[in-house]
Amino acid sequence: MITDTEGIVLRQIKTSYNRRMIRLFTRSYGKISAGTSIGEKGRSKGTLAIRPFTYGRYELFKNRDSFNINSAEVIKSFYGIGEDVEKYMHGAYVLEFTEKALPEEMAVPALFDLIVEFFRVLEKRDKGIGTLVLSYQIKLFNISGSMPELETCACCGKALDPNNGEKDGVDFAPAYFSIKEGGTVCGECAEKLQNSGDDTLIICRGFDIVSVLKFLAQTPLSQLENIALNKEDGQLLQRVIREYAAYHLDITDVKSEELV
Repeated sequence: MITDTEGIVLRQIKTSYNRRMIRLFTRSYGKISAGTSIGEKGRSKGTLAIRPFTYGRYELFKNRDSFNINSAEVIKSFYGIGEDVEKYMHGAYVLEFTEKALPEEMAVPALFDLIVEFFRVLEKRDKGIGTLVLSYQIKLFNISGSMPELETCACCGKALDPNNGEKDGVDFAPAYFSIKEGGTVCGECAEKLQNSGDDTLIICRGFDIVSVLKFLAQTPLSQLENIALNKEDGQLLQRVIREYAAYHLDITDVKSEELV
């Protein structure tokens, strides 16, 4: 069967006989591996379309067990990402993180639209790139049905303090996030987890993690142009997200992680 679909190149792997295997996130088929004989060098439509950070249209030959890319053309090449080291490193991390999060051959149109939007925004953004990546990851959790619990205690189900531990402008209690339990927890349950030696409990002192997570989950990437977390808060949220993804989505051994 011959078909065509939009896709984002996740990565390419050289094989024998001048062929290469393309890991492609497609709108119609989800994440697939597709062989191709399209050359690596040159500036033809097909060559440009099999490079990372490319949003393209791909003609596929699909049989029972495999895909082959017969031809390809670029819809949008985010070449500006490759011209900036910081953008390239963060973009490579998002590609690898997304590849590990996706099931094989299962269409996820909402996530496909999200990653295309991410690269559009990333190409134009000059600062606060880490915050943009965190927002993308939180939205990925939401789309995949693995969003952390933020409304009630992930342990006992009790409604959380809407002021996040603040009274009359004074912070009197830290917020707690349990990786293992899958979300924010109340002070009473946090104490029990601490006493039990649960090392997945993260204490977020002076940081409204609930509001930040909700804001980044609900705000379109295009509206985050002037939003950036400070370094300390960004690092804390990065830790929460990475440990959460490892525990709940089995996203581990992300090689590009050390670059960001």
